[in-house]
This record gives sequence, structure tokens and C-alpha cells, in this order.
Amino acid sequence: MIDHVRDLLSVREATDRLLAAVSTLDNAAVTEPSRLPGWSRGHVLAHLARNADALVNVLEGRPMYVSADARDADIARDAPRGLREQVEDVHDTAEGFQRLGAVDADWSRTVELRNGVTDSASRVPFRRLAEVELHHVDLGIGYELEDLPADFTFREIDFLAERFTGHKDVPSLSLTTDADRTWTTGGADSGPLVVRGRPADLLGWLCGRREGTALTVDGGLLPALPPL
Repeated sequence: MIDHVRDLLSVREATDRLLAAVSTLDNAAVTEPSRLPGWSRGHVLAHLARNADALVNVLEGRPMYVSADARDADIARDAPRGLREQVEDVHDTAEGFQRLGAVDADWSRTVELRNGVTDSASRVPFRRLAEVELHHVDLGIGYELEDLPADFTFREIDFLAERFTGHKDVPSLSLTTDADRTWTTGGADSGPLVVRGRPADLLGWLCGRREGTALTVDGGLLPALPPL
């Protein structure tokens, strides 16, 4: 069952971890490449700030972004800023998201995200949690997939397995971790392929952060997943 209050607390804790780590950097480090192709750490931080604003838009019934081009332009505009400005922006926009989350509202209502995707308002805090946790890893400053809270890792695997369920470009898959957790996903009639590995490796493959070389596959080859 989705608990948006618990998820908002987890978002705050994850944001505090990220800001504490980023605050140890310097201006030069912010301009260095992140783990995301073509993005510096400044791009990642700018995206996190603008994503908080965008999710406020979602919860208030406005379009998440004016357009895809405007989203990209805002990130490019804010990426070159110095460390202090980046940290303040991530902090302040995160607080704005938290304040809205504390307002009494119908959390069962349906909201619209990007590209016509809809979801329950109650799951928006978890979507924000995924942004903060995974992009902390993307910064490449010592926080790894293995450092993610176990509860988050399993819930994000749940989320991604649900997202790929029925996808015509993903074969039928049975995903199994060394913690004896199993998920079924994919859309093809054949199979399923059985994919096994540690939770961090499985999550890394599903979310496009790892190629899956640490995973084992029964019944065929590890498929390439479509971009999220």
C-alpha cells in the first residue's frame, strides 16, 4: 500500500544525504562529468531542482513542463552555476515540494506527468524519491547502488517491473534476487527468461545504470531494455 507521508519523509532523508555529500565538493567538481552521458554534475543538480518544481506543477494540476525543449533549456541554463547556488536551489525547491506535500489533499486523485503518463497523486513522492536516490548515484561522488536503502531498492524494482509489464519490446522475464524475491515482467509470449542477481545489480540493469554483466540468465541472452 502506498504511504505518501512515509515517502515524503524518505524524500527528505534522501535529499539531506545528497546535499550533505554535494556540499563537500567545490566549484570545479560541479563542472566535471557525471555518470550520465553528456551531463556534468551541474546538469544533474539542475535537473533535480527543476524536477522538484515540475512535480509541484503536477500536484497543483498544471503541466509538468511547458515543453520538452523548455525542460532541456532550463537544465542547460542552470548547469554552469557554482556549488553554492546549486545547493541552495536543490534545497529550496525540495522544501517547496515538502510544503505542498504537507497540505491536506485528495491523494487518491489521478495526476498527469510527462508524455501523457498518469498516476495516483499518492505515488508522486515515491517518484521524487527515485529521482533523488538514483541521481545521487549518477553524481559519481561515492554513493553507489549498493548504498541505497534496501526498501527503496525493492520498491523501485517493483515499479520498474510494473512499468515493463506488457511491453512489446521486452521478452517475458522472471527476475530473481539473492534475497529470494521474484518479479514477473515483459510482454512476449515466449519464455520466460530467468534473470538472477543481487538487488543492486538487478536494479542497475532495469534503470539503465548497469549493463547487466553481473547477472545470470537461464533460457537465453540478457535482452536490451528500452530506455525509460
